[in-house]
Amino acid sequence: PERTPEEGYHLTEDMTDRAIAWVRQQKALMPDKPFFVYFAPGATHAPHHVPAEWSDRYRGAFDDGWDALRERTLARQKELGIVPPEAELTARPAEIPGWDEMPDDLKPVLARQMEIYAGFLEHTDHHVGRLVDAIADLGVLENTLVYYIVGDNGASAEGTPTGCFNELIVLNGAAGLETTEFMTSRIDDFGTPRAYNHYAVGWAHAMDTPYQWTKQVASHWGGTRNGTVVHWPAGIRAKGEVRANFHHVIDIAATVLDVAGVPHPKTVHGVEQMPLHGVSMSYTFDDGAAADRRTRQYFEMFCNRGIYDEGWTAVTRHSVPWVMEELPPFADDVWELYAPGDWTQSHDLAAEEPEKLAELQALFLEEARKYNVLPLDDRRVERFDPAQAGRPQLVRGKSQVLFGGMGRLTESSIIPLKNRSHAITAEVVVPDGGARGVILSQGGSFGGFVVYAKDGR
Repeated sequence: PERTPEEGYHLTEDMTDRAIAWVRQQKALMPDKPFFVYFAPGATHAPHHVPAEWSDRYRGAFDDGWDALRERTLARQKELGIVPPEAELTARPAEIPGWDEMPDDLKPVLARQMEIYAGFLEHTDHHVGRLVDAIADLGVLENTLVYYIVGDNGASAEGTPTGCFNELIVLNGAAGLETTEFMTSRIDDFGTPRAYNHYAVGWAHAMDTPYQWTKQVASHWGGTRNGTVVHWPAGIRAKGEVRANFHHVIDIAATVLDVAGVPHPKTVHGVEQMPLHGVSMSYTFDDGAAADRRTRQYFEMFCNRGIYDEGWTAVTRHSVPWVMEELPPFADDVWELYAPGDWTQSHDLAAEEPEKLAELQALFLEEARKYNVLPLDDRRVERFDPAQAGRPQLVRGKSQVLFGGMGRLTESSIIPLKNRSHAITAEVVVPDGGARGVILSQGGSFGGFVVYAKDGR
């Protein structure tokens, strides 16, 4: 980047500038040719980084905690008409602590975590707005199909019950280092380049109101269902309406190809393509009463799994995002059953409808076989190692030679060192005045290692 964060650099702003420049260039060169932009900012994924003037707008807005926020959110959702009036607020799972259970001296840090996230989200929305305005300035917004999807398959609960100052410490199983005293001493650094911060699980659960659970828990709606806006004035007569048709993210590609009149290619660069599994959503654009054309969908992530069929859902949670330990056998997983009309999955019918549950469990296995979900693999930490996970690996063998001047040594460009004994040997020319400085480093401020010379050592 041409600037540092301290000088005002932010990735979201930068990629917005580049997207705007690209669309303008395309319209200057080929004004009659349609364009396609996939604009996926790193925001609001952790770490939550935003200039203080954005987060400071929310000072005090979350002091009453995540339980109160869930109640306010559902009331507003009903007021806006984006959830049914009869939608129930699901109970908070026992694994997620209530706001009143949190230590009083930690609550200012917890509230600050959410202030920063809110500022981060508004900052992102602002820059998305810049891109939309640029398309409008070019005179093509009326005939541009815009999909605006908010969410990362549910809000992230990877920040532990107390949130974290450095998420990479948590992911390496050392969350105990971040005590209340540690967190409160760094409250002013949250949201800045000095932190790799993430909010607490309770905030993630509140962001998934009115559902149960969060990202990674793909069994439940809190881990899959996202808010979406579709805008295409030239192609959609209906304005400001809500659709309740069931669809999946894989249906977006099918919709784009459908409305553009472009067939799905059978081959790309000589490679035969898998048949498109998506179903176009275009039939919903002007018909709010249209029957669903996607009636079945499986879900699975980290072996949290579920199946949707004709309004029914059968789901089972195998793990939670913030616990890195050995998981129970699949046979011990408890399945839940929810009926059509139970919009928030709040009434488990597994005991009352065992035959329906068994039918949907069998259906999940059928879909899982069809779409290569099997075999289920619940190793979490181990799969960070490409060799164990079966991913391609650039550097192989037991040794590697590095030379002076090699920079940007990412994890994938160095021989794997995780969870294995290793030695690093450096040949160093020591000048007459002595050596001082870095010999080898990998990673950065929030995780990695450095070998350096100082004071003759």
